[in-house]
Order: sequence, then C-alpha cells, then structure tokens
Amino acid sequence: MREIVLPPAKPALEWINGRILQKMSPRRRHALAQGRFFAALDVWAQVRGCGMVGTEWECRIAPPDEIRRPLVPDVAYMSYEQIPFDRIDDAAIPRVAFNAVVEVLSPDDRMTDVEEKVRVYLACGTIVVFLVDTQNQTVTIREGVESVTLGRSQDVRHPSLDGFVMPAAHLFDPPRAKA
Repeated sequence: MREIVLPPAKPALEWINGRILQKMSPRRRHALAQGRFFAALDVWAQVRGCGMVGTEWECRIAPPDEIRRPLVPDVAYMSYEQIPFDRIDDAAIPRVAFNAVVEVLSPDDRMTDVEEKVRVYLACGTIVVFLVDTQNQTVTIREGVESVTLGRSQDVRHPSLDGFVMPAAHLFDPPRAKA
C-alpha cells in the first residue's frame, strides 16, 4: 500500500486534501477545550481500564483503496479491543483508526479540510468524531452520515463511550481564580 510519509516537525504535519498542512499552535480557548476533553476522557478510560487517550497523537490511516496518510487529532481514544494492552507498543503511531477522535476547530481551519479529516476518520473505522467549536460554544458529534450539534447547556456523550458524560459548558468556561 502506498503511504505519504512526512518529516517530523513541531507543530506536526498532516496530509489533508492532497497537501501538507501544519497543525497550528493552539490559542487559549483551543488549548483549554483540548485539555479538558482529554482529561475527562482519560479519567473515564483509566477508571474503566478500557483504553488509551492522548493529545496530538499521530496515526497513519487509509480509507479503502486510498493512500495511507498521517493525521494528528487534537484528542484520540484507542480501546484495548482495537490494540490490546499487551501490544501497547504497537500504538506509538497506530495504523488503525482510533475509536473516538476530538478536533477542536481553529479560526484558520478551512471547513473543507475539517470535513476531509472527518471523512477519512469515519471511512477508516473511527466510530465517533467530536468537533468542538470554541467560538460558537458547540460540540458537533459525527458518526457515519449522522450529525448532532450540542449547545453549552447539554452533555457530551456517545453510546460507544459507555458511561462517558461531560457537560459541554466544561469545555468553554474560562478558568477561575482562587477566591
């Protein structure tokens, strides 16, 4: 199978819509939402012992009959069913789809590029993609052709992440100073 291999870089490089794109260094709202989603999902996975969660975790995946390419989601969850715990070293740069992916939208993101990443994740077997929009304070849940957008007053959850629940507002609330 053909594969796009990009040189190591900081921030990371991705192959989207036939071109190399460099991830942006996140601004405050993006960084907070990414960190909070990671923390909540990681606690959930640790308590259940069901998988691994990481930020900026590169994968190299290919939809059927397409070239393998690197993508770097903001947050990703990989179940131990996808890569067993005793083969955890195989997950350094997975060549299989994550179970769940979180992409925090940046002001400079082109929606055509975001949609292409969602298409690739889902075509490769990712069950759910969460698109976090810090500007509009929404979370869009994508699975297959289905799409549901949640406002800040709703809870983020998905049946594939049994028992995971997080108030959407948690992603958008500013940090608080000690009283």
